[in-house]
Amino acid sequence: MVKRVAKKKEVITSNKKIQDNSFQKEVDRIFNLQKENRWKIANTNANQRIEKLKELKKQIEKYSQELRDALYRDFRKSAQEVDLTEIMPVISEIKDAILHLKSWMRPVRVGTPLSLFPSSSQIIYEPKGLILIISPWNYPFHLIGTPLVAAIAAGNCSIIKASNNTKHTTAVTKKIIGEIFNENEVYVSESDRDTATALLEKPFDHIFFTGSTSVGITIMEAAAKNLASITLELGGKSPVIIDESVDMDDTTAKVVWGKVLNGGQTCVGVDYVLVHESKYSEFIELAKAQVKKFYGDTPEDWHTTPDFCRIINDKNFERLQETVKSSIKQGAKLELGGEFKKEERYISPTILSNVTLESPVMMEEIFGPILPVMPYKTLDEAIAIVQSKHKPLSLYIFSENDETVDKILKNTSSGGVVINGVVAHLGNPELPFGGVNHSGIGNYHGHFGFKAFSHERAVLKVSKLTLLRMLFPPYTKTTKAFVDFMTNYL
Repeated sequence: MVKRVAKKKEVITSNKKIQDNSFQKEVDRIFNLQKENRWKIANTNANQRIEKLKELKKQIEKYSQELRDALYRDFRKSAQEVDLTEIMPVISEIKDAILHLKSWMRPVRVGTPLSLFPSSSQIIYEPKGLILIISPWNYPFHLIGTPLVAAIAAGNCSIIKASNNTKHTTAVTKKIIGEIFNENEVYVSESDRDTATALLEKPFDHIFFTGSTSVGITIMEAAAKNLASITLELGGKSPVIIDESVDMDDTTAKVVWGKVLNGGQTCVGVDYVLVHESKYSEFIELAKAQVKKFYGDTPEDWHTTPDFCRIINDKNFERLQETVKSSIKQGAKLELGGEFKKEERYISPTILSNVTLESPVMMEEIFGPILPVMPYKTLDEAIAIVQSKHKPLSLYIFSENDETVDKILKNTSSGGVVINGVVAHLGNPELPFGGVNHSGIGNYHGHFGFKAFSHERAVLKVSKLTLLRMLFPPYTKTTKAFVDFMTNYL
């Protein structure tokens, strides 16, 4: 009996080694294919890249219904929300790249100092080469599609590690991409976390990661081993500051929408609200009413509406449930919601008042439909709360007072800011999107995305008549006079 068990263990171990070896071989195979192909792709012109982007747009439109169905199966995301937050942003990014790519790719002439006369200088944008895109689960198509558009526009080869939490969406995404691109140019991996580990060991030229700050640190460490450049799109506790000057109906509607969008699972979603004490009670009552306007009058309506997402997995569900329970135990007041249905991973829209900075709900990014609300007496107090936490990905200011807005901007730091709105800055490709420090490194969207996946190469063309000859040895009084002249007068 003992021998049989030992033999069975040996077989299991042997099978695992075979699987691991096969898995590693596949990573090696794809990486090497793209390494061999990268210079061919780098030498494509604007028209060739534009044709690829046009084909990608057609494919997305062709499979749009499959994307809607897949996202519903993954976490019950409504078709309208899929169009708004998954498909439309990628299509918009493609259109912007098609419109501007030729101008983005043109060399940029820059000035040349008189000391280098009569030389000429320019900056050329060259592809970084081999790109690794690691995408999250919360917007599983959008956050693959948008960086991929930029990588294609810049002329790179890309391997995409999709989230294994959204298998249905990943399968459709793989189909969309696989019908246009050979795997030696763009490849989508559907494998588990071990795939990411193996991929991170490869010497990519650039790694683009969207996800949590804790994993971002791991990505940065892995990139450092190969001196790869990185873009980290992380998160953090994105606050809302509301002063006493605003239209409360309009403000509350926007804030609640920014919280419940995608079931609260949005990196730039509203995390907590700081509202002037004179408007505190009014905001809470209006927020309760707004939930009813969105989803119906009763908790049962909220549960059955087709417009409200579920939590992605059991782990996140349990974390959010414990966060709410612990916060209430420590003194937070449940103003609305607080209903949890584990079998469906359903959490109702939830509002908490009487929250302190020590409440569990204020300790880390929430990433769920739970809204803590805190009053403040003075603007300095609100600013101090924001300053006490890591720099967030977004900051939302609601005020009709320009001095108030200016003071907040000058005394806080965040990846982006929206004044009298939430989330909407993602929709403007003319703005860079990215975090700062704990909320991210680097940015993208539009031209910024093209530059994120390009190397800005300095090119100086030196003339035979260059004055630099005057600096050649042997060093004489003439050399010193020339250096003094350049130092003092040029």
